[in-house]
Amino acid sequence: MATLETEALNHHHRNSSPDRHKTIEEKSERDKRIEEWLPITSKRNAKWWYSAFHNVTAMVGAGVLGLPHAMSQLGWGPGVTILVLSWIITLYTLWQMVEMHEMVPGKRFDRYHELGQHAFGKKLGLYIVVPQQLVVEVATNIVYMVTGGTSLKKFHDSVCPSCKNIKLTYFIMIFASVHFVLSHLPDFNSISGVSLAAAVMSFSYSTISWAASIDKGVQKNVEYGYKSHSTAGTVFDFFNALGTVAFAYAGHNVVLEIQATIPSSPEKPSKVPMWRGVVVAYIVVALCYFPVAFIGYWIFGNDVNGDILISLEKPVWLIAMANMFVVIHVIGSYQIYAMPVFDMIETLLVKKMKFEPTTPLRFIVRNVYVALTMFIAITFPFFDGLLGFFGGFAFAPTTYFVSHEKMKNLI
Repeated sequence: MATLETEALNHHHRNSSPDRHKTIEEKSERDKRIEEWLPITSKRNAKWWYSAFHNVTAMVGAGVLGLPHAMSQLGWGPGVTILVLSWIITLYTLWQMVEMHEMVPGKRFDRYHELGQHAFGKKLGLYIVVPQQLVVEVATNIVYMVTGGTSLKKFHDSVCPSCKNIKLTYFIMIFASVHFVLSHLPDFNSISGVSLAAAVMSFSYSTISWAASIDKGVQKNVEYGYKSHSTAGTVFDFFNALGTVAFAYAGHNVVLEIQATIPSSPEKPSKVPMWRGVVVAYIVVALCYFPVAFIGYWIFGNDVNGDILISLEKPVWLIAMANMFVVIHVIGSYQIYAMPVFDMIETLLVKKMKFEPTTPLRFIVRNVYVALTMFIAITFPFFDGLLGFFGGFAFAPTTYFVSHEKMKNLI
C-alpha cells in the first residue's frame, strides 16, 4: 500500500513539476515585461545632471512666487530663520533619502512606498506612505494647473490689456491641453528635455522677479509688521506661511523615483551621481528662493501679493515674459510629479488587477488623470490658499517618518 502511494505521489510530482516550473517562468517573464513597461523602472541610463535639473524642476515651482507673501506673514526675523532652516533641514533629509536608496545590498528602493514598506512592514508601510505621497503629488499637480492657468492669463492681460477679459477657467483648460499630449511620454528619461527647459525657466523667472522688484524700488509707506491686528489672525497667518514654505521645499516626494533612473553597480552606486546632482540643484534653489523672498518682501512689505509677479506691473514686456517662463516651468513640474502617480496607478492595474501592459491602457489612465486634476483646479482656483493648505501635507512627513525609522534601525 505504501509503495503504491509513493508511486502515485511520484507520478503526480513528475506530471505537475514541468507545469509549475513553466508557470513560474511565465510569471517571472511577465514581471520582467511589467518592470520594463512601468515608467520608473523602464530605463536606468540617466546621468548626474539629469538628477540636477529634475530636482530643480521638482523643487523650484509655484512655491517660490509665494515666498515674499509668506515673509509678510512671518516678519523679518522668523521669516529669514525659517527659510534658511528649511533649506538646511530638507537638504539633510534629502541626503538621507539618497543614502537609503540602496542601503540593502543587491536591492534598490525605486519607489517611496517600497522604502516605507521596508521601514514599517509590508502593509503598514503602504498605508502610511502611499496616501501621503499621493496627496502631495496630486495636490501639487492641481496647484500647478491653477498656476499655469493664472500665469497664462497674466501673460494675456499684460500683452493685450484692451482685449476682451477671458475667464481663468479657459486658461486652465489651455494649460491642461498641453498635458493631454506630454503625459504620454512613457518614462522619466523621456521627459528630461522638458525638465531641463523647466529648470532653466525657473531660474530665469526667479531672477526676473527679484531684479524687477529692485528696479521698481521700495514702495511708499511700506510696512513690515504683522498684517493681522488680532492674535488669532497672526497665528493663522504664521501657520499658513509655514505651509507655503513647506510647499516650496516639497521636492522630496519624487527623489527616490528620480534616483531609480540612474544606473548602479557595487563599484559605482547610484548615490554618487545622484548626490552630485542634488548639491547642484540646491545651489540653484538657494539662488532662486532667498533673493525672491527677501527682496520681494523688502520692496513691497505687507502689500505683496500671493504671487509676486502679480505685484509687479512694469516693465510690461519683462513681466509678460516672466509669466510665460512660469508656464513653461510648471509644464515640466507637472510632469515630474505626475510620473510617480502614473507609475502607482499603472502598477495597480497590471500587477493587482491583471490588466495587460498596453499603450491603450496607458492612454486611458493618463488622460483620465489629467482631466481630473484640470477639473479640480477649475473648481478650486485659490492659488495662495492652496499653497498653505497643501504645504501642511507636504511638510515632508513621509520623508521624516521614513528617515527617522530607518536611521533608528541603522544606529
